[in-house]
Amino acid sequence: MSKDSDKVNRLVDAYLDHLRVERGLARNTLEAYSRDLTEYLLWVENTLKRPLRNVQEEDLRFYILGKKQGGMSARSIRRKVSSLRGLYRFLQKEGYMKEDPTALLDVPRLGTPLPKDLTLDEVDRLLAQPDPAEPLGLRNQAMLELLYATGLRVSELLALTLKDLNLEVGYVVAYGKGKKERLVPVGEVALETLKEYLTSVRPGLAKSRRVSHVFLNRSGRGLSRQGFWKLLHQYALQAGISSPVTPHVLRHSFATHLLERGADLRSVQLMLGHASISTTQIYTHLNREKLKQIYQRHHPRAK
Repeated sequence: MSKDSDKVNRLVDAYLDHLRVERGLARNTLEAYSRDLTEYLLWVENTLKRPLRNVQEEDLRFYILGKKQGGMSARSIRRKVSSLRGLYRFLQKEGYMKEDPTALLDVPRLGTPLPKDLTLDEVDRLLAQPDPAEPLGLRNQAMLELLYATGLRVSELLALTLKDLNLEVGYVVAYGKGKKERLVPVGEVALETLKEYLTSVRPGLAKSRRVSHVFLNRSGRGLSRQGFWKLLHQYALQAGISSPVTPHVLRHSFATHLLERGADLRSVQLMLGHASISTTQIYTHLNREKLKQIYQRHHPRAK
């Protein structure tokens, strides 16, 4: 057993003692929490093969998804999520890790499917909504085109600075979780829209300020996540898309569409910035499900 594993086991025991003494949880509940955490630690060790402190939010998403796909009941999934959140908060307080990967974990409501990837027609309709004749319309079009062209997280998109752009070669430098840097190629359509925004709109928004962010609001400051979400929601409504459209849905669509057209999993992993290939493998499962549906619909002896 490594020193880190030994330390983690001691901290987990301390966490369970905390639940027993200070929270007064029943013995059966404590035993269930203990089983959940033991199983999770084994998964981290055997599947992710890295220290617990290096687990990221997307790894947790993949872990939870696996339980759901394995037929685990809604009640059990809720308990597992609760036990993991409690453990990570405890580990953060104890100084084992600086950041809590469950802090922003957006666990789907139980019984709700994963975010639906948009069809190509839906993507086209969505990207056609901003009016490029209006300055803010061109800015919004550049943001949507870039988000779909790169699969960036919305936080990465809005954090882009001018020095992160290489318009001549055609890529952006994104800084993911843990400030990990990666290069992501940008397609021609998104690149041309971005160039036009930078030339004809951004200077007017920045005015005389020396602002580094690529995408600016009316006041010449970096656009907020809330501001972007409102824009995306409005454009989705205008496009007549009935299912919820979030930045994660566009990221999800980016990866799905690449794999459907023959991209290899490793390349998609690098572009998405997933620390582990196991996180990216969710998309291969979804593609298999889509193929099965196509087969059932069209093969003469499928039924």
